[in-house]
Amino acid sequence: MNHLEQLTSEWLEYRGYIVRRNIHVGRRDNGGYEGELDIVAFHPETNHLFHIELSMDAHDWTKREKRFQKKFESGKKYIIKEIFPWLLDKNPDIEQWAVIWASDKNHKKISEGKMIPIKDFYKLIGNYIKDIRNGKIEGNAIPEHFPLLRTMQFAIHWCKE
Repeated sequence: MNHLEQLTSEWLEYRGYIVRRNIHVGRRDNGGYEGELDIVAFHPETNHLFHIELSMDAHDWTKREKRFQKKFESGKKYIIKEIFPWLLDKNPDIEQWAVIWASDKNHKKISEGKMIPIKDFYKLIGNYIKDIRNGKIEGNAIPEHFPLLRTMQFAIHWCKE
């Protein structure tokens, strides 16, 4: 797992999601799996279902489109069926994001998912951290079992001084 997967997992878990990461899906009869999903998360209070794929690749857009299309199709096919089967009768929509090292100037979507540049993803998490109790760290430090989120919180706090 890379740091982006760890950070994403921490951010979602801290927000109350049940998080699964690096999940093999679509077991084949002759061995192996159809695919692997980076992050899948479900929020039990809001019934929000999230599938996030993260990549720091430098591939061209044609290759990226094929790769993420396969991952997002696998997500739609297997997330409820294999990862969260208790949702079968609820049939929730799955929000899918591709967080990648790229600009969204010409690409707002990739396959069926929303394309989020890594720099914007860091800003999104940073703004979430700043909003926790109006940015006051005293008595509001993110717990130590979220080391990357906590590091970001302290860096954001001390950088503004």
